[in-house]
Amino acid sequence: QVQFVESGGGLVQAGGSLRVSCATSLRTFRFNAMAWYRQAPGKQREWVASISGGGDTNYADSVKGRFAISRDNVKNTVYLQMNSLKPEDTAVYHCNRWPTALEVWGQGTLVNVSS
Repeated sequence: QVQFVESGGGLVQAGGSLRVSCATSLRTFRFNAMAWYRQAPGKQREWVASISGGGDTNYADSVKGRFAISRDNVKNTVYLQMNSLKPEDTAVYHCNRWPTALEVWGQGTLVNVSS
C-alpha cells in the first residue's frame, strides 16, 4: 500500500519560514504530479500547490509568492518551502497525488503560526 510520510512542521512566529517534506512509496512517483494540501481547524482540506513530474508548478492565490514546491525524483520526496508565514497558514499539511488524490493519506505535519 502506498504511504505518505510528512515531516518538518512546527511552531513558528508570523513572518518566519519552514520547510516541510513528504516521502512517499508511490512507485510511479516521477511520472505523477504531486501536491500539497492543508486543512485548518474547522475547515475543509484545500489545495496549496502542485508540481508536475517535470517540475512545472502552480500555487493557490493565498500562497503565491510566499511558498515554493519542489521535488526530488530520486528520493521520492516532495517539499514545500514556506516563507513569510501568516497565522492563517496554520493547518495540518498533507501531500498526495495531483490532480486525483489517492484514497490513502498520511498523518500530515502540523504548521502552527503564532501572531
